[in-house]
This record gives sequence, C-alpha cells and structure tokens, in this order.
Amino acid sequence: PAMDDMTQLRLKPDQRLDLVIAGTKDAVMMVESEAYELTEEEMLGAVVFGHEQMQPVIDLIIDFAETSAKEPFDFSPPDFSALYDKVKTAGEAQMRAAFAIRDKQERTNAIEEAVTAVKAAMTEEDQADSNLYPAIKKLEAAVLRGDVVKNGTRIDGRDTKTVRPIISETGVLPRAHGSALFTRGETQGLVVTTLGTGEDEQIIDALNGNYRSNFLLHYNFPPYSVGEVGRVGSPGRREIGHGKLAWRALQAVLPAPTDFPYTIRVVSEITESNGSSSMASVCGGSLSMMDAGVPLKAPVAGVAMGLILEDDGKWAVLTDILGDEDHLGDMDFKVAGTAAGITSLQMDIKIAGITPEIMKQALA
Repeated sequence: PAMDDMTQLRLKPDQRLDLVIAGTKDAVMMVESEAYELTEEEMLGAVVFGHEQMQPVIDLIIDFAETSAKEPFDFSPPDFSALYDKVKTAGEAQMRAAFAIRDKQERTNAIEEAVTAVKAAMTEEDQADSNLYPAIKKLEAAVLRGDVVKNGTRIDGRDTKTVRPIISETGVLPRAHGSALFTRGETQGLVVTTLGTGEDEQIIDALNGNYRSNFLLHYNFPPYSVGEVGRVGSPGRREIGHGKLAWRALQAVLPAPTDFPYTIRVVSEITESNGSSSMASVCGGSLSMMDAGVPLKAPVAGVAMGLILEDDGKWAVLTDILGDEDHLGDMDFKVAGTAAGITSLQMDIKIAGITPEIMKQALA
C-alpha cells in the first residue's frame, strides 16, 4: 500500500512502498519511489503492476486523441549523413583515443582537441553548416556507445559490471558530531551530520497542512566540483532533487523518534563529481550518521546504473556510470538500499521506454 505520509514509515513498517510511475502503452518511462527495504522482485513487481494499471487510462487518452487531436505537425529532422561521414573520417581515430583516457579532466581536454581538429579539417562551407555540432556529438556518442555494446569495454577500461575503486573515511571533522569522506572513482562527497533537539525540527508547509520533520538532508553541488567557476547561491532544482533522493534512501533506516529523540541534519558537500554524486551522498550520509552515533537499522549504499540501447535492439546495462556515460547514454537509474532490500529508486530515460527485462538486470 502507498504511504500517506513518508514520515510515518518508521512507525508503520507495514506500509512499505510509495511509488510513482509513468509510461506508454508498451514501456516504462519514469519511476520515482521510496520503500522500506523491498526486494528486487517486489520492486520490479510493483513497477509491472503499476504499468498494467495505467493501461485503461492510456486507452482513454488514445480514444480521446482520435476524436479531438489536431493534425500532427509534419517535421522531418535534417539529414546530415554526408557531413557526418566527413566528420567520422576526419576525427574517429582521435576521438576514440581521447575516450580511452581514464582521467576525466585529461579526457575532456583530449575530446576538445579532437573536436578542434575535426573543425579544422572541414571546408569553410562545412564549418558554416549548422549541423556540424550535431554531427560531432553523434560521433562522440557512436564511439562511446559502440565499444560498450560490441566489446563490453567502457571509456575508463572497466567492464559493464565493475564499480570504481571506493575509499571511505569517517571522523574527518573532529568538531562535528559526525562526518565522512566518501570517494568513488572521481566522485567525492564530504558529508557532515549534526544533531539537535526537537526545537530544531523542520516545519514543512505542505498542501494538506503543516507538519514537522526531524530528518533534514541538504545537498550542495558547488561549481568547483566539476572544474568550473560560477556563482554560489541558493540551491537550484537539481540540488533540491538530489537531496530529496538521498533523503528518501536514508529515511527508511532511521530510528523511531521515540527511540532517538533528536533532530538529524545531514549536509553533503560534493567536492568532486564524475557521475552519481547523489548516490555518494547516500553512502556518505549513512557513514556520517553512524559516526555521529545515530542507531541506524542498517547501513545504506547507492549506485547509478546506465543503459546503452542501439537501433538494432542490442543493449548493455552499465554499473556505476560516469558523467559521460550519463550524458551520452540512454538511462540514469539510481538505486539505493540495504543488504535486505531497496529503500529508494529513481529512473529517467532518453528513449521511448524500457522493458521489465532491462529493469530486472539493472536491479540485479
């Protein structure tokens, strides 16, 4: 059953799932959920059940569109196949060598050099073509995606199932109640836990009235974490969303307020980012709360899965994706949980939908 209020999760463990799903007639498009340690089979079954239940509504929408929809706009995407062939001939070898570099910054610089070389090899007419940039991006995607599907080799040398090296340390800030430095590959988060009294609880002004929350999680993504210079101000939608995702993942294992009558604030400062910083916040948040003495029911960890789906139907699921694999891939599938089951799940895709078979492998 769905939960009316996720803050009741720890008090009513029989209410185990809150799931939002969107899809088409044939496939799932989006999933957002928080759960109380559901197994992979239970979570997948809930998604399949939700997809089945939306079919009557989809049928009604189709019927309504047949009688009321306007004529679809006739649009044909530009054909730049000839330009792409020139770009591929001029830059494929250098682009492939650039993607073979494991260090993110060095790889980014090498890709920029390859792009510059491709542009220099084009005629003035081709350089003025507005489709030159899309053609270069198509080449980048083809190099990254093709090697994964054909050879199972990713741009940093891993296979599809290997997680990047993990380094974690607790107690790095001696004057904080709890702290942890979690590093996975080139993604790193400094996560700090502070404990307060009941007077420090957050008051949530919701549509159905005010309520109080004794667990706060704030996620900060400063520009320097990706090597950029920018303004640091109030959090944006991305930071709020990532923080909420990590909050959902950790909420299920917190002690009941009657057992631990303190307000818990977790702040995740991302110091370096190359994919899945929200899941680094989950891992670091779990460690920092344990360092602060919060009696969690179980440690929580999270990972981001990816997908490469080619036009010929071949596909590959990637474990612990990099930033480039997120940008040039087809799916960002974040899953967090304990050894007993899943506590949070979020999926967004860039294709027409995925099947239960693909979701099953991503959850495996």
